Amino acid sequence: MAINSLKEIYHDQLQDIYSACKQSLDVTAELGRAATDKELSEALIAGSKGISEGMDALKSICAEHDIDPEGEHCKGMEGLVKEARAHALEEDFGDDDARDAMIITQYQRMVHYALAGYGCLVAFANRLEKDGDAAVLQRHLDETYDGDRRMTEIATKGGVNKAAA
Repeated sequence: MAINSLKEIYHDQLQDIYSACKQSLDVTAELGRAATDKELSEALIAGSKGISEGMDALKSICAEHDIDPEGEHCKGMEGLVKEARAHALEEDFGDDDARDAMIITQYQRMVHYALAGYGCLVAFANRLEKDGDAAVLQRHLDETYDGDRRMTEIATKGGVNKAAA
């Protein structure tokens, strides 16, 4: 099916980010269990909760537009999830601090994909004058930015990177 309008792009991307969130949910929880730094583990658990809340919001928005949230499979996040598992969970580490640094790296890569997706959706919703959608999506975009900044703080100010060095 050819995409012919911003509305169709918007619907497609709602489904794409829903798929991305769905795929990243389990691996985020796995990263949280693998982390040895307490603050990192707690942040990843909070991240899982935020992802789940985002999925609920996306599901509601999709229902309002009469589209199936599961109508797409996000291959971009599929690759990022595979990378996260390979590099942070399946890789052999002789040092827990090094694993924690890698966990942050892989999680932030997934988060940056979500930031791009939510950012585009907010712009599309605004252009389409879907003010309610835009407000909900902006809230989740802001929360995703907050999670990304928290990971950077844990890595740099919290000492994960220093401990791994």
